[in-house]
Amino acid sequence: MLPALLPDVATLAAYTVAAVGLVLAPGPDTAFVLAQSVGGGRGTGVRAALGVAAGVLVHTVAAVAGLSVLFRVSAVAYDLVRLAGAAYLLYLGVATLRQGDGGLSVDDSTASDSFRQGLVTNVLNPKVALFFLAFLPQFGTGLELLPLGALYAAITAAYLGALALASGTARALVDRPGVRTWLRRGSGGTMLVLGAAVALGDADVV
Repeated sequence: MLPALLPDVATLAAYTVAAVGLVLAPGPDTAFVLAQSVGGGRGTGVRAALGVAAGVLVHTVAAVAGLSVLFRVSAVAYDLVRLAGAAYLLYLGVATLRQGDGGLSVDDSTASDSFRQGLVTNVLNPKVALFFLAFLPQFGTGLELLPLGALYAAITAAYLGALALASGTARALVDRPGVRTWLRRGSGGTMLVLGAAVALGDADVV
């Protein structure tokens, strides 16, 4: 039964490329994990990364449940959410491309339970919830979204965990203006493409 939940190879490949591009963009999660690593050591940073990834799983389940309800209740309501999601993705893309290349805001503070803090910080961020409602449905429907969300969480954990393990070097690299510029352009461009695909309702675009 499990294979039936998985999307086809082409969809999975497109999703993976988009997810990697979005995860690599420096943002609050990156700054949080680096701060935990610098302040509390590699182990603390890795636990923070796993907490953020666990938050992604929570948002995935919430997105699947919410979208399933909309599908059952009203096609019009789902279309409204789809268009709102498209507008949000386009907004994020433009905002990302217009951002400057200033340094990450990273302090040296740490918490006694970095996993819990990472989980709570991610789960309570409404922007993350909106993002998953707009992003995931472009690559599947219903329970197909669960393995996709799990893949996004795994990519997040791997990338942020690697940053934590190499926190000193990673912080210096990610904070370089040139590196940040290309990551920002890649992430912003990805969100613009996804936003256009959502607005057009064309599953073949991605």
